[in-house]
Amino acid sequence: MNNIFKNILAGGMALCLLMSVPGCKYLDVAPDNLLTSDMLWDTRANAEGYLNQVYARVSIPADDYTMLGGSDETSCSIQGVAVRQMASGNWNAQSDHWYYWAQNYAGIRQSIVFEQNIDKMSDAIIGPDLKKQYKAEALFLRGWFYWKLLRQYGPFVKVISQLSLNEDYNKYPRASFDECVDHINELLDAAATDLPPSWASSSNYGRANKASCLAVKSQLALWAASPLWNGNPKFAGFKNNDGKALAPLQYDVNKWRAAANAAKAVIDLPGYRLFTNLDEGDSQFDPYLSFRNLFLTNWNTEILFSTNMAGSWQWGHEVRCAPKPAGYDMQNATQNVVDAFYMRNGRTIDDPQAQYVESGFVQTDDPANWGKSKDGVNRGYVKGNANMYANREARFYVSIQYNGKPVLPAPTQDDRNYFSSDANKDGTGRAEFYYSGKSGVGVNNNSDITGYDVLKNVSPNSNIRTSAVVYRPFIHLRLAEMYLNYAEALNEIEPNHPDILKYVNLVRQRAGVPDLQTVYPSAIGDQAEMRKRILHERQVELAFEGDRYFTLIRRLMMNDPKIQTIYRMNTITNDGSQGFAFADFNKRTLLQNRVWADKMYLFPIAQSDRDKNTSLVQNPGW
Repeated sequence: MNNIFKNILAGGMALCLLMSVPGCKYLDVAPDNLLTSDMLWDTRANAEGYLNQVYARVSIPADDYTMLGGSDETSCSIQGVAVRQMASGNWNAQSDHWYYWAQNYAGIRQSIVFEQNIDKMSDAIIGPDLKKQYKAEALFLRGWFYWKLLRQYGPFVKVISQLSLNEDYNKYPRASFDECVDHINELLDAAATDLPPSWASSSNYGRANKASCLAVKSQLALWAASPLWNGNPKFAGFKNNDGKALAPLQYDVNKWRAAANAAKAVIDLPGYRLFTNLDEGDSQFDPYLSFRNLFLTNWNTEILFSTNMAGSWQWGHEVRCAPKPAGYDMQNATQNVVDAFYMRNGRTIDDPQAQYVESGFVQTDDPANWGKSKDGVNRGYVKGNANMYANREARFYVSIQYNGKPVLPAPTQDDRNYFSSDANKDGTGRAEFYYSGKSGVGVNNNSDITGYDVLKNVSPNSNIRTSAVVYRPFIHLRLAEMYLNYAEALNEIEPNHPDILKYVNLVRQRAGVPDLQTVYPSAIGDQAEMRKRILHERQVELAFEGDRYFTLIRRLMMNDPKIQTIYRMNTITNDGSQGFAFADFNKRTLLQNRVWADKMYLFPIAQSDRDKNTSLVQNPGW
């Protein structure tokens, strides 16, 4: 993916080519290359290589709709890409945007092939304990692929054995939603039985374990409990050709209990805790380093499942997120998400007690000195930044590259000066998003930049100017999400339960903000207000990790005009060479009113797959 990305960008071709996913078509049973050899199941290296092929089907969503503009937290600055078509409502069942249906079924088929053949191998080559572990990993991966299908497309076609070349595909209709949930849980339960809670050896980083299984079960249970699938009347006509209902139409409060229990099962596993910089040997807690470095360390106690693969996604992420002239300013944070981050007193910026100031410029550097102990650089705000960026919580500075904030992946003074106009070359490398700046509209003729780039998961040890990037895993599942899953589900059934505050506060404490009851005591025991606070915490803690899109989907919140109205800074007004002193830059400006239709709660199934299987009904509205 990295090489493809580089070639496309270097050649100046449309980046929308990146937004489709290659892979076998649904139910394609053509043999894999390895399967042409009778030697596959005769050597351990070949068998393990095949299992690695299945792992390779776990997609890294660094450049898909969840990251690049499917929700209100990001916008893609490149016109014509698939996510922009999605935001304008200009797509249909023939568009094939992010057609993960095919890719996930290819992984399901491969996992079945592996499971059915691994026992053929002699115990002298692979012992029975290792066979059991490998089969459990294959079961987890199958559950993972089915979960991804369910979340994106709704009820899937359940395939439990390898299909023959002469199979009658028309006898494979979609299973009901509840049947799909049960099947995924069966796979994950079976996998968890034969996998350890965690891996002791670094050679196993990235492999599924029991924690991975239970974490997916938590996501699945929360999905099933949420309004999209828990008694949604809009799915009343969603049926197979034979009249079988595919969606549960009766609300069941017990599904929230199941979601709470599933999250708590992960939380109760030994050996996992929220990562802080103290885990790296630092003597003093630093909320900035704690949050930033949990994504940059090779492994830590917060990771539940990750892809550990060097040279696959890291370069693409760094260059997407970096400002020009070295980066592409492609993954833009919106003003909507910038406004969501708290002040350091733990309050939202619209709170009269927040002490938020929107006008003017800060006169001193940040006294907190966050991050300085690690690399000698103050990573908070700096003198001359807009007041609207001062005194924000640590997660804000980890997550958002704003106008005037020093560029992170630029390690030397010379590298930092590369991002600065002549008048600003002071060794700090402040990003210039204003009109005449090096990343500005007037210089780059791109009117869609928001005035922000995404900064989360970018490494200070990378050098985007020279395309030198450092390794770190891509985290799919982490413990903080489980804390918020648990609190959200528990609030729906026992809004006075003390664990709600306990686990929300653990997340806030790592971020360095006061406990929730300290700043918003009225939320305690008030189900509606607490729900709002928990969802807000998710928006901030899990920003740019794909969760925001799916939270808005499962909560049926995407059709809210506030969600679809996207704001930016005033990047399109000429600053008259005032640069960072241009006060009118810091004014909210409408970027776009996005188009939403309720059919978009589920992705469409490609007509080519429906032509192959006439029992495969289309999703509602497509």
